Amino acid sequence: MNPTLILHGGAGAQDPTLRDARLQGLRRAFGAAWTILQQGGAALDAVVRAVVELENEPVFNAGIGSCLTEDGEIEMDASVMEGTTLRVGAVGAVRTVRNPILLAKALMETGRHVFLVGDGAERFARGQGFPVATREELMTERQLRRWRAAQTKGEPGTVGAVALDKHGHLAAATSTGGIFNKQSGRIGDSSIIGAGTYADDSLGASSATGQGEAIIRTTLTRTAVEFLRGGKDPMQAARAAIEFLKKRTGGEGGLVLLDPFGRVGYAYNTSAMSLAFVSGDTVVVRD
Repeated sequence: MNPTLILHGGAGAQDPTLRDARLQGLRRAFGAAWTILQQGGAALDAVVRAVVELENEPVFNAGIGSCLTEDGEIEMDASVMEGTTLRVGAVGAVRTVRNPILLAKALMETGRHVFLVGDGAERFARGQGFPVATREELMTERQLRRWRAAQTKGEPGTVGAVALDKHGHLAAATSTGGIFNKQSGRIGDSSIIGAGTYADDSLGASSATGQGEAIIRTTLTRTAVEFLRGGKDPMQAARAAIEFLKKRTGGEGGLVLLDPFGRVGYAYNTSAMSLAFVSGDTVVVRD
């Protein structure tokens, strides 16, 4: 089985002044995850590594550089799923963890719970030895200026990765700072299994980005994976899922998708979507 990987850095209107930084961030994240897969590593480790790299890039709305709530705070969501035994880990409304995807993975590995939010997630982080990240560490001047100006226009949010390793195992991971000026306590699709993240070795794996409420209502990643039944083409399945999102909710978004054969699919109905994936022997990075 040849390894395969596809990343996304959010769907929606792009800030042209940050394009080069986004492309460089996608390349670095892809390279770090691709090395893991090429060395025979697990899909789970690859997608987590990719998302960690993107969380550490201030130009993406995840981890450092997350957007602010209406109260001027940072609340982040993340989830991870592996397709072999369907193990999952998800965290929501996290404020003091630099890399929420690592916290989601740690929760998955405990095997007791699959979803923790708010104070419970923070206490779990301390118990697992995660260092406290301050608001100042996570906040960027750009996001602070947006909040002070009370801008209502959105921008790309959410990062994610989907991988297939040489053993035929699939995994998906998604992380976000949410939507700008959101109500405190709001949980989006990125931490909801079947909405923002889904993986099943027998069907496929997907990570989504866009209007979280609409994505939740359509369980978008699970819907996309279900469209793969019977060996359907991943590009067609991805487009069908986005068409379903638009038809049933009027929502906007995008997703990346892999099937068990390593075929890549993606689709979006926004003005743009940041992507990195392998096409033949070439790594394609686009913004």
